Amino acid sequence: MSRVSELVDAYKTELTLAWKDNVSGGERVWMLVYPPDLERQMRHALPSIELATTQADRVWVVLDITNDFGHWLSTHRHAEAFYEDPSDLTQSILDQFEATLVVRIRQVLETAPENAVVALVGIGSIFPFLRASSVIKSVDSAVTGRFLVLFPGLHDPETHSFRLLDARDGFNYRARVIDPQKDIA
Repeated sequence: MSRVSELVDAYKTELTLAWKDNVSGGERVWMLVYPPDLERQMRHALPSIELATTQADRVWVVLDITNDFGHWLSTHRHAEAFYEDPSDLTQSILDQFEATLVVRIRQVLETAPENAVVALVGIGSIFPFLRASSVIKSVDSAVTGRFLVLFPGLHDPETHSFRLLDARDGFNYRARVIDPQKDIA
């Protein structure tokens, strides 16, 4: 069985568990962690994940942010200057992008039904401009159903920390990890 099939099966198992309503937004976040070189295969598996979700009587919503930075940058009034000299992308400019991205994700989460799984695809595209931890923490309070983050990177079970694209120091987060290697409890 392939790693992708194992991840899809682990997700299906996660769907069989009852959803507790008395948990925080951060605990409603599911991290589907996989090696970055499986990104294309995971995207290819999205229809299987959607089917599993709908068969579990849950609503499926996909939010793909892969192109958000490029679209945002191309409409910025200083876009040409950024193209010529990317070092002009200061932290305050990147903070504007993060604010825009957070608003977009929150809108989707807030309008999704309570029995929905909102799948965030393309989080790797924000690297190295933003930190995934900052974005996820900024939106988790808007999660009413479950927020499935397809996360190309690493998870350290001992410290419960995540590393996007195996880069940067990891961030500790209270999300539930969907892992075919762990016992479901």
